[in-house]
Amino acid sequence: MNLNEKLWNENYVEEMLLLTSQNLPKIKIEENYTIVKELGSGSYGHVLLAMNQARGNLMALKFMQKTNTELQGFLVEYCVSLSLSTHPCIINTFGIAFQTERHYVFAQELAQDNLFSLMKPQGGVPENSVKRCAIQLSSALDYMHKKGLVHRDIKPENILIFDKDCRKVKLTDFGLSCRNGTSLESMPENLPYTAPEMSCLGVSDKLIAQKSLDTWSFGVLLFCTLTGYFPWTSAIMTDKHYIEYTKWHRSKRIFHIPNLWKTFSIEALEMLTKLIVPDPSSRCSSLEVLHYLKAPWKTILDNKHKAMNYNYSVNKNCVWR
Repeated sequence: MNLNEKLWNENYVEEMLLLTSQNLPKIKIEENYTIVKELGSGSYGHVLLAMNQARGNLMALKFMQKTNTELQGFLVEYCVSLSLSTHPCIINTFGIAFQTERHYVFAQELAQDNLFSLMKPQGGVPENSVKRCAIQLSSALDYMHKKGLVHRDIKPENILIFDKDCRKVKLTDFGLSCRNGTSLESMPENLPYTAPEMSCLGVSDKLIAQKSLDTWSFGVLLFCTLTGYFPWTSAIMTDKHYIEYTKWHRSKRIFHIPNLWKTFSIEALEMLTKLIVPDPSSRCSSLEVLHYLKAPWKTILDNKHKAMNYNYSVNKNCVWR
C-alpha cells in the first residue's frame, strides 16, 4: 500500500467512527425487530437471528454488552466491518447500528453456519472444500492486509459458510482487528493458532502488529481443517509437539517429520511450512496457497500415523473458542 492509500484508509475509518458515534440511536428491540433465535454467543455478547418489522427481511444482529464493551471498541469493530464489506469473501455488514439499554448492536448478513460446524474430529473437512476455503480466505486476508489491517483472530468459528461444500465462505468478526504497526499486549490465553511471538509475550511486554500474525493463524487453520486435530496446544517452547515441529522445520535433513504431519503430501508440507514459520519475518503471503491448488494436499497413511488418540482433537470441549 502506498502512502496515499494508507492515509485514505485511515481517514475514511476515522470519519466513519466520528459519524457513527454522533448518530447512534437508542431503540427498543421489541418495537423494531422480531427475534427468531440465537445464532451464537461468546464473551462479547451474542448474535441473534432477527426480522426487521418494517421491511420483513431477516438479518443477524450482533449484540455487545455495554458492561464489558467500550463504545470506542464497538465503533471500531462496526466501522472496520463496514469498510471491508465490499469484498466478496468478507461478511456483508449493513449500515445499521444502534444501542439498547444494555447493548450496542449492529447488523450483518445471514450465513448458514461457520466452518467449525463442518469439522469432524480426526477427520477434518474434505480436501476440496478446504481448498475452496483457502482460495477465498487468502483473498480476504490479502484485501485486509493491503488496507493496512490485521485480523488477529483467524479460526474456524470466524469463517462463515453459505453451503456445506464451502463454495461460498466469508471472513467475519473483526473485534480484535487493528492497524498494522499497532502496539499489542499479551492475550489472556494462548490458543493453537496464536503465533509464537504473541504466545511468548509477558504481562508487561508489547508486540508490534504485523500481517504475519494472520499468516501463521491461516496456516494452522488449514492444518486443522484438513486433519481434524491441532498441531500443538500452544506455540511455546514448553509444548512438546511445537518443539518437535520447530526442530524439524529448522533442520529437515536431521530431524524426522513429526507424526502429526505425515498425513500431508510433499506439496502441502511445503505450503504449510511457508505459512507456519516460527520466524515472523520469513512467513509468506496468504496468497502463496494459490500455487499449490493443483497438487493433492493429503496422502493415505497407515492407522498408526493418523493420531487416532491425539488429545488435541478438534471438538467442542477442547481449546477452541
